[in-house]
Amino acid sequence: MNDTLVIIPTYNELENVRPVADAVLKHAPWADILFVDDNSPDGTGRKLDGMADSEPRIHVLHRKEKQGLGRAYIAGFQWALARHYEFVCEMDADFSHDPEDVPRLRDTASTADLVLGTRYQGGIRVINWPLARLFLSKGAAMYVRMVTGMPFTDPTGGFKCFRRAVLETLDLDAITSNGYSFQIEMTHTAWMTGFRVAEVPITFEERRSGHSKMSADIVREALWMVWKLTARTGFRRKPRSVHPRSIHARTP
Repeated sequence: MNDTLVIIPTYNELENVRPVADAVLKHAPWADILFVDDNSPDGTGRKLDGMADSEPRIHVLHRKEKQGLGRAYIAGFQWALARHYEFVCEMDADFSHDPEDVPRLRDTASTADLVLGTRYQGGIRVINWPLARLFLSKGAAMYVRMVTGMPFTDPTGGFKCFRRAVLETLDLDAITSNGYSFQIEMTHTAWMTGFRVAEVPITFEERRSGHSKMSADIVREALWMVWKLTARTGFRRKPRSVHPRSIHARTP
């Protein structure tokens, strides 16, 4: 029985789902995959059902309509919590996150409650991005750190691994954001709750096929979300204490 789940949201990812599933299962054969499909009009959901029928490590959660990345992940987290998984990872379907890095995130989660895959620790590891996109991403990371006090180099990244205790402790229904701001809100909430957060360097590659989901609305939401998060915690810039369920609290 596998204790690790990799959640992959999909919307019109027909060309990517088979190769990304094969790659994840090759590099992490001890993991299960949950695809969360938002009723993709290109037939992604039907293809996923066929894949799940032939591979017991693949599961599919169908949603009736497109509600955003954050809602897809929340649904996936709730699905995972209703089952036996101890480690729950997030990654994209488009190979911008390298499946070969899944074991590294999972291994680091043995000593941390939340592991962030970072593009910017000790340098920049981004492939095939235009300079303007890189400046936007780096600038957003600096902005988030400045406003919130989070000491992480890549707070907007979406390649992560949570321990079950984090997802059980957080009020997932209270997480309201989507896109980049969802990633920021989850990390900030876990960190301020007192969970140990670690970073693992990864290489990020622009998607191989399909179209980016980035939009101006996503960027604007992220800019406002950091102030909401800071106000929510009384403008504190660090956690008050280690959470009792943190692996750090249990380590001698």
